[in-house]
Amino acid sequence: MTELPSLHHIAVIGAGWSGCAAATELASSGYRVSLFESSRIPGGRARRVETDGQILDNGQHILLAGYRESLRLMKKVGVDVNAAFMRLPLQIAYPPDSNDISFVTPFLPAPFHLLIALLRPNGLQMADKLTLARCISAMRWMDWQLSEDCPVTHLLEQLGQSPRLYQLLWRPLCLSALNTPPDEASANIFLRVLRDSIGGKRADSDMLIPKTDLSALFPEKAIHFIEARHGQFHGGRTVRALHKHHAGWLVDNTLFDAVILATSARSAQQLIRRQARIPELDAFRFESIHTCYLGYAPSVRLSRPFLALRDNPRDNHWGQFVFDHGWLHPTRAGIFAVVISASSSVADIPRKTLESAIAQQLAKACRMPALATPSWSYTLSERDATFFCYPGIVRPSCQTELDGLFLAGDYVHGNYPATLESAVQNGVNAAKQVIWSLHGKTSAESARTALPC
Repeated sequence: MTELPSLHHIAVIGAGWSGCAAATELASSGYRVSLFESSRIPGGRARRVETDGQILDNGQHILLAGYRESLRLMKKVGVDVNAAFMRLPLQIAYPPDSNDISFVTPFLPAPFHLLIALLRPNGLQMADKLTLARCISAMRWMDWQLSEDCPVTHLLEQLGQSPRLYQLLWRPLCLSALNTPPDEASANIFLRVLRDSIGGKRADSDMLIPKTDLSALFPEKAIHFIEARHGQFHGGRTVRALHKHHAGWLVDNTLFDAVILATSARSAQQLIRRQARIPELDAFRFESIHTCYLGYAPSVRLSRPFLALRDNPRDNHWGQFVFDHGWLHPTRAGIFAVVISASSSVADIPRKTLESAIAQQLAKACRMPALATPSWSYTLSERDATFFCYPGIVRPSCQTELDGLFLAGDYVHGNYPATLESAVQNGVNAAKQVIWSLHGKTSAESARTALPC
């Protein structure tokens, strides 16, 4: 028997990871939830895409084992997280014959996992190893934060990082974490990511690669969870109008006690433009991510589940990481995903031209000529994949100036860049703010118990 629903009816607009997190938190607290999503497939910018007989994701994601809210909610909605992911130690490794680095940490307690990774033969000269060790020690000493934010490149220059370390380690890490070029990316936000990966417990830094598509991983299970608790999912339903009412909020003429806007920043601004103006939403810049899928014979495999690639636009080398899905599931053997972060520069390149260049890059990097001629290819692009994470960026609060209206999403104020964990954390926080507002909690109580977003 499920609990009877609360008399309060809450609308959550947007069934991405943040909206699903908010809806799950509300439903588990006994609230009646209506979850609206313009697409029929939930997940937002981390969802399943079905095309030409293939089931793909609109972006390749890695979660960290330290993503506590994401993993907590997955368990809540019935996900077996041990079976859902391939768990790997923290690493960044290039193809074995490339003479580039292979920085792979062992399953040892921190900080010994980093020490052993540095001591192993890994393509770094002793001078670079010492420089890297001093850099990490300096970041720990500064408690992973700067008193005044600056670009990542400026921080790395101050810490004496060599061009080789920058090109092979720091640049790909920054691009993958912040989706912003290092010369324009926030050093403070980058440091927070490093704090919770290389600076935390060893187990927290483990990399989790989903074995299933992103919609099945969490959003679809979250929808089943809320429907089992008297909630409703309105897939393929675009909300057209949002108006303040003396008894709550009208969402397309249906009255709700409160609303959580968990759409993209652009869509949120469009929906509330007539009600209020949130300057932070107008100030956002956005960056794209392209994911190029290449199909080969099932027998074609990489030496690791994923490898780093040297990107060099002058040589038409655009990809930064390649994932071999055959490591994740037997039915996915022969499917490779190449990620191009901060990819605005390739937006005007014809897709087939880009895919051919990616295949050539992959073949050359891995010294496997067969990779130059995939049997099929397909590129998915997210134009507004993440906000541009520049130094000193100001992000909007979860609470708006309008009573009963809250924001959720990876762009809402928080410690992390636009990651799945920040989306989930902000969704949970928005749900808690709704509960506090409906039950008359004070702002002081909210501040004491809210998530550290």
